[in-house]
Amino acid sequence: MIYLVDASVYVFRAYYAMPPGMTDRDGNPSHAVYGFARFLGDLIERVRPRYMAVAFDQRLAGSFRSRIYPAYKANREPPPPALEVQFERCRELCSLLGLATFSSPEYEADDIIGTLAWTMRRAGVRSTLITRDKDLAQLVRLGDVFWDYGARVQLGYNDIERHFGVMPERFADYLALTGDSVDNIPGVPGIGPRTAAALMREFASVDELYADLGRIARLKNVRGAASLGARLLEHRETVYLARRLTTIECAMPLDAAAETLRRRPPDVVALDRFYDYLGFGPFLRRQSERLAQLPAD
Repeated sequence: MIYLVDASVYVFRAYYAMPPGMTDRDGNPSHAVYGFARFLGDLIERVRPRYMAVAFDQRLAGSFRSRIYPAYKANREPPPPALEVQFERCRELCSLLGLATFSSPEYEADDIIGTLAWTMRRAGVRSTLITRDKDLAQLVRLGDVFWDYGARVQLGYNDIERHFGVMPERFADYLALTGDSVDNIPGVPGIGPRTAAALMREFASVDELYADLGRIARLKNVRGAASLGARLLEHRETVYLARRLTTIECAMPLDAAAETLRRRPPDVVALDRFYDYLGFGPFLRRQSERLAQLPAD
């Protein structure tokens, strides 16, 4: 099993959950780094992973999705300046903990995780996705786990449809119908999660859906089915554009193989200096000493 961590989710969580008074020697806030370090240390102690990788987002103004659709994520405010610095420290922390760390100016953390999951699957290794981002549910296959660590929710392949309303292989198509306001992705007006889920139970993909729009009017479990086909036809281009945005890229250029994804022992001496600079107390130092005793092959 490889544990693939969606870093931004947990850095943001730490930034807003931890008391903000903690600062490094230069007076910069360090509370998000502390919370993220607690999370990673606890996770490593709990699962003792043989393989583990952490994926970070970069600024994506020039990403391939932004070129496809310039309004993609344009509704989002940039991270607070106090958080920008801490993201850099979190990347440094991962390396000191012995974890493979990835980011890209062209692709998102989701794409990195998708590519790593598919790479390891070809090597016979299943994935646990450490995230609370529903978009990553599309990556789950038999033997994989979607783990919302903060909420203590673990979902296997057969749990995804029960939890989210749609099976993993159809998740990107489902999002293409509903749109995603968080990422500023347009959908079909009037099609919400319930209707989209009902359609994705009847059709294997939006391709199959558009190949047989007339069938929709006969669906008794879809509200407003009689007029839905015409609406979908009107917004066909929007749906196909949205699917290009919602589909996670699982074959991005990435220099990673199973051997490079093995967890290494932490650099305890460098971590002590790092924690000194950030103004952290003894808890993380004691934890790093325990982590150094864990098997890492």
